Amino acid sequence: NPRDCRHRSLPMAPYHIRKYQESDNESVLALFSSGLAEHIPATFRHMLMLPRILLFLLGVPLTLLLVTGSWLLTIMSTFTLLVFLRLLANFPWKIHEALCLRTDLADITKSYMSTCGSCYWVAESEGKVVGTVSALPVADPPLGKKQLQLLHLSVAVEHRGKGIAKALVRTLLQFARDQGYNEIFIETTKMHYSALALYQGMGFQKTGQSFYSMIWKILAIPKIDLTYPLPSAQKEGL
Repeated sequence: NPRDCRHRSLPMAPYHIRKYQESDNESVLALFSSGLAEHIPATFRHMLMLPRILLFLLGVPLTLLLVTGSWLLTIMSTFTLLVFLRLLANFPWKIHEALCLRTDLADITKSYMSTCGSCYWVAESEGKVVGTVSALPVADPPLGKKQLQLLHLSVAVEHRGKGIAKALVRTLLQFARDQGYNEIFIETTKMHYSALALYQGMGFQKTGQSFYSMIWKILAIPKIDLTYPLPSAQKEGL
């Protein structure tokens, strides 16, 4: 169906949304990596507010001071612990980045553009890629549902506040309707503050919470599942 992967332009806007092209690869991957890197400082601040981390951060230097009586060693140990925690905050995001670059983002055309059941869009402004979103069918959806998963929503920092993210999500929603999907599924984390607010403001509902792995659990950063039932699916249920 030619409607499914057509270019979607937004008149009267300083950007337009279109499907991914091979020439976009470098820009798309750079935007993906920079978007993930933004979460590292917030993750570090989040860690410093955790009671067990605070106890560790205060307890180790204090114990060292009591045992050795050396303020120099105490200060050095505090600095070392902060560096360690900063590296720990970086770790899960780098693991996630490496996983994506080995899997779906290793060949975007093959992963997303080879069939009409999936797609990858970019938002372009003045010839530059400033936003992305992608969609893949959920391999094992709940019984009776045809789910499409939203992935890799990202907008360059200098282009936020222009409605680009919302327009990208709306493009994906229309694609899902055209393809006959009856539900959109998203996995995100509590560190994606602005994205969570956007999704929930557009009608996505939280349906579950868990942890990607033990490192995420240690950092107290849960995975949040969101779904969006499409209007056609709601009507069929009446």
